[in-house]
Amino acid sequence: MFKNIKESQITISELMLPSHSNFSGKIHGGYILNLMDQIAFTCASKHSRNYCVTASVNKVDFLNPIEVGELVTLKASVNYTGRTSMVIGVRVESENIQTGHTKHCNSSYFTMVAKDKNGKNAPVPGIILDSEQSIRRFSRSIARQEQAKNRSNRFKASEFKINDYLDLLKGHNTKVEY
Repeated sequence: MFKNIKESQITISELMLPSHSNFSGKIHGGYILNLMDQIAFTCASKHSRNYCVTASVNKVDFLNPIEVGELVTLKASVNYTGRTSMVIGVRVESENIQTGHTKHCNSSYFTMVAKDKNGKNAPVPGIILDSEQSIRRFSRSIARQEQAKNRSNRFKASEFKINDYLDLLKGHNTKVEY
């Protein structure tokens, strides 16, 4: 079974309140991560028609601070489907509601796994790639998975060769006493 990406896309908006801020008066990153996880869960669950759990989050960069009083909009879309997992792309934007100025605050990728009633991994419908953008996003997810696999293997304790990396450390804020 295959589904159109549009069928499970989710958009939510929320006004940022003083209770969401950190000590510097900006919106706390943990609060934004919580919203991102919620929208990724909702998107994945809507696509799979199953309860979903977060397996991993790929690269969270906070690009611009979010101010109290701004309207934050989160958009989620299925970028990739495996057998039981999905990669959900999440984009966060904030808007100054007085000026209308918007800024991109974050984009991230959540790998979500569908679970059946017994807590076992459940198969998910595939997605229909109907645009250049959807093909690019699906392909990018495959490349990201390969990079993660290579990164994990390269630094596995049994595979790590220290002499291959000592030169890499030069010029960094570290002192090697090995």
